[in-house]
Amino acid sequence: ALWCLRMSLTPTRGCLLDLPWEDILLPHILCHLPLQQLLSLQRVSKSFQSLIQLYLANMRCFDSSQIRPAIPRAAFVNLLKDNKVLQQLALQNCSDWLTDCELLPVIEQNHHLHQIQLKGCVQLSRHALVTISLSCPNLRQLSLAQCDWVDSLALRSLADHCKALEAVDLTACRQLKDEAICYLVQKCSRLKSLSLAVNANVGDVAVEETAKCCPELEHLDLTGCLRVKNDSIRVLAEYCPKLRSLKVKHCHNVAESSLSVLRSRGVELDVEPPLQRALVLLQDVVGFAPFINLQI
Repeated sequence: ALWCLRMSLTPTRGCLLDLPWEDILLPHILCHLPLQQLLSLQRVSKSFQSLIQLYLANMRCFDSSQIRPAIPRAAFVNLLKDNKVLQQLALQNCSDWLTDCELLPVIEQNHHLHQIQLKGCVQLSRHALVTISLSCPNLRQLSLAQCDWVDSLALRSLADHCKALEAVDLTACRQLKDEAICYLVQKCSRLKSLSLAVNANVGDVAVEETAKCCPELEHLDLTGCLRVKNDSIRVLAEYCPKLRSLKVKHCHNVAESSLSVLRSRGVELDVEPPLQRALVLLQDVVGFAPFINLQI
């Protein structure tokens, strides 16, 4: 890509814009340049502006974090107004201004989206999730972390229409209760990754239903789910043979008696065994490192 840019500045060797745009420039050259640099190229000439607009209209992935400083509202609307082929959309740093007004038109004209990241987009509403449900039937990954506006009705719509989901992040979606989670996992049995972290309303009922409905589950985050107890962890161990990682930090009602089975299977846990944790704390407090090493 850099060689072609240099070539475009050397008249005797040809011009970058002379290369076929859709066959060469878009799929083989521009795709390797950071989005921030592509937007800067628009200022070179009207021809470059047309080229970049064509690229944006055919872009498969859009990540707002690639644009520094944070992308303004008007720029976002202009960049994606002609795009109907997006497959991945990441807008996790647009929380200051992103509302349904800006997001919904993008979702409604992009039916091939299979990955959407909306972490921290707190100014959206439940209508955003309903629109995603109706417009993106092939959705596989969705992050709604820290989106308090997600309610049970919107999640039901997602479950009814996006049954190919494999990864869902519902961290700190505090309106959701066991019933909503149960409905989601019953409809979306292909789930491999699920985060219910920082949700005081989620308990054993949701975890047990997740275990029974999602045999392909590999990653589950229950951090800070204070109502989760040992019984549901045992059900998880019984029904999810493919589980690779489980987060239960700050789940004060989950003890080693239920975690030991998972630990023996090599499941990655975010809490240490009680004895090891006690020895580490003793070392920090008293400084008996040599004694502890001998005992181990």
